[in-house]
Amino acid sequence: MQCTTRSFPELISSFLKGKIAELEGSCGPESRQYKSIARQFFYNPAEKESERSHWRLRHYDADMKTGEDTEALLGVERLYRRTMLLELTTFCFSHCRWCLRSNYQRFTLRKEQIVNNIALAGSREARDTVREILITGGDPLINTQILDFALDEIARSAPNIEIIRIGTRAFSHHPKQVDNELVQMFAKHQRNFRLEIGTQINSPVEFWPESVDAMHRIQDLGITIYTQNVLLKGVNDDLETLVELYDECRRHAIEAHYLFHCVPMRGMEHHRTSVAKGLALISRLTAGGYISGRSKPTFTVMTDIGKITLYEGSILQRREKTQEAQLQSSYSLKERQAYNPGFQLPDSAEVDEQGYLTVWYPDGKDDNFWGD
Repeated sequence: MQCTTRSFPELISSFLKGKIAELEGSCGPESRQYKSIARQFFYNPAEKESERSHWRLRHYDADMKTGEDTEALLGVERLYRRTMLLELTTFCFSHCRWCLRSNYQRFTLRKEQIVNNIALAGSREARDTVREILITGGDPLINTQILDFALDEIARSAPNIEIIRIGTRAFSHHPKQVDNELVQMFAKHQRNFRLEIGTQINSPVEFWPESVDAMHRIQDLGITIYTQNVLLKGVNDDLETLVELYDECRRHAIEAHYLFHCVPMRGMEHHRTSVAKGLALISRLTAGGYISGRSKPTFTVMTDIGKITLYEGSILQRREKTQEAQLQSSYSLKERQAYNPGFQLPDSAEVDEQGYLTVWYPDGKDDNFWGD
C-alpha cells in the first residue's frame, strides 16, 4: 500500500463540534472535560515536528498479495493467524489526531475489490485457519451500503468466517448514523455471523446521551460492543480519569479490551506518555481495587510486528540514547510467513533462538507538553 508523508487535515463532525462548544460554554476552556475532547481532535502545530528519525509512517506492514511478484492488494491485511483485516474505506466522520492510519492512502474500495479481497478469506489457503474478519478503516459505518455488500459477500464466498468485528467511532462522532436502516441491516446479518462492534472511548465525557442511545440500539440486538482506549497525554493519563472511564464503560455494558499505548508515528510525540507511566497506571488501575475485575483492560503496544500485551519479562532491554525498548513477542516468523507469504521482517525486528520475534519499540516521554 502506498504510504507517503502527508498533512492530515483537521476534520470534526458537526455533532462533535456541537459537543465541544457545549463543553466550552458549560465547563470552560480550561476545564478537564473540555480539554479531554479538544486535544483529541484539534490540530496542533507539534504534529509537524519530529525529534527522532525512526518515527514510523505506518504502525505495521502486513499487506496481502496474491503472488510473490504481485503488488499488495488494497484494503486487506493479514497480521494474525485467525483474523483477516478488511478496510472498506479510509474515510472517517472525524480525524483523531493520533490516527494510526493518518499516513495511509485515501480510498474507498470498489465492489470488485471487495469481492477479490473477501475471496482470500474463503480461499483454500485460508479457510482452515481464518475464522474472523475485522472490518475497519476509516469508519465502515460511513457508507452502510458498502458495508452491507461486504457482509453479504462474506456470507456467500467465505463460509469459514464465524465472527465479524466492525470498528467504528460513530457512537461519539455521528450517532445519528445508527438509524433504523443500520439496525435492520445488523439484524439481518446476525443470522450468518456473530457480530461484535469495536469502538474507541478515551474520555468519560464521551458518554453523551445521544451516544449512549446509539450504543443501546446496537446492544438491544444482542450485539456486544467493546472498546479499545488509547492512553493519551493530557487526556486520560491519570488514575482518576481512567477509573471514571472504565466505570462508565461497565455501566453501559461496554466491554474493556485494550488500553493502548499511543502508536509511535511521526508527529504524535505530544500525545505519547512513556511506557513506564502506562505500566504504572495499569498496575494501579487493575491491582488497586479501583475497578471490578470484570472491566479490566490489558495494556498493549502496537509494534512493527503487531500487538504485544506487556507482562513481566516482555521488556528485554532498552536503548536510552534512542529511547527504544526491545520487546518479546510470541509471534513466529515461520508461522507468519506461512499465512502471509508477503510479510517481510522489518528492520526493527529480530528472530530469537526459539524462532520468536523480538522488536524495538520507540518509547514516549513524560513531559508537560500541555502545560497542565
